[in-house]
Amino acid sequence: MLVIVTVLLAIWTRNGWWLLAAPVAGYGFAWIGHFVFEKNRPATFRYPWYSLLGDLALFRDVLIGRIKL
Repeated sequence: MLVIVTVLLAIWTRNGWWLLAAPVAGYGFAWIGHFVFEKNRPATFRYPWYSLLGDLALFRDVLIGRIKL
């Protein structure tokens, strides 16, 4: 959700710098959880495209109603 807000801010303000915040907004909390609590390295750093594709698949499933929030 925070990623969508940052992208909308980039469009609304016509400031492309907000797009740099989108990946941090999307993955930042997960990265902190991996480093601080699980004491491991997130797979996002090794397989960034698989991570993004997985997130997009999850988002698609939420949109079509396969996954309820």
